[in-house]
Amino acid sequence: MKISEETETIEENNEEIIENTDVEEKKEKKRMIVIPGEIIVSGKNYLPSEGTRKEGDDIIAGKFGLAEISERLVKVISLSGAYIPRVGNTIIGRVTDITFSGWMIDINAPYSSFLSTKESNMRYGDREDLEDVYGIGDLVVCKIFSVKRKSVDLTTRIRGLGKLKDGIVIVINSNKVPRVIGKEGSMINLIKQETNCNITVGQNGIIWIKGEKVEDEIKAKSSIMFIAEKSFIEGLTDEVQKFLKEYKIKWEKIYRYI
Repeated sequence: MKISEETETIEENNEEIIENTDVEEKKEKKRMIVIPGEIIVSGKNYLPSEGTRKEGDDIIAGKFGLAEISERLVKVISLSGAYIPRVGNTIIGRVTDITFSGWMIDINAPYSSFLSTKESNMRYGDREDLEDVYGIGDLVVCKIFSVKRKSVDLTTRIRGLGKLKDGIVIVINSNKVPRVIGKEGSMINLIKQETNCNITVGQNGIIWIKGEKVEDEIKAKSSIMFIAEKSFIEGLTDEVQKFLKEYKIKWEKIYRYI
């Protein structure tokens, strides 16, 4: 993939993740941290959803996480746990091995993942040619098109997918990704505007950051890690804006003494 195509990779795949995030956070109301067995809300009008169950008129948490009430539906968003691959997810992975028919890719999940030459939309006959396309250690933006019992099949045939070059990589819990993206992409767009960085957020929690300056990349990284650490609080957008403002003031002071 050419460097000029990196922006397309970022925008197209972040748009898809944003669409998934909108479903997660639409009509959000007050959130609170709950533990398994805790009563989230009581009343005949409420219905259990992901991570919850109903006992009488009570909606009970079935796992540790962030409780969310959206109209009548009550669900619990996990704050921990391994990434579970789902068909249609756009993820970032690292090439760990090359076979005669494709690449083994680590996607930060308890499953083996494979990108075949057919699904890379390229046909090569030997290992050396394959290594020229994606070498061991390369970062690749992929889409999951099949999840089997213990394996995941990937594709890069869709426009905007492929190798990522340079930049830095961070890993967060995949359950924090919706908070990093924000409603309609508000959070990630805020970070991109304030840091002048290109950012690709994989739904598996792997995030790629590319800026013109190292300082910009570090600022973007610090902002994302702040969101991951504070994902359970209300008014997170305001807190992030405050963080970015204080970060800017701090570095302006440092630069005056350099």
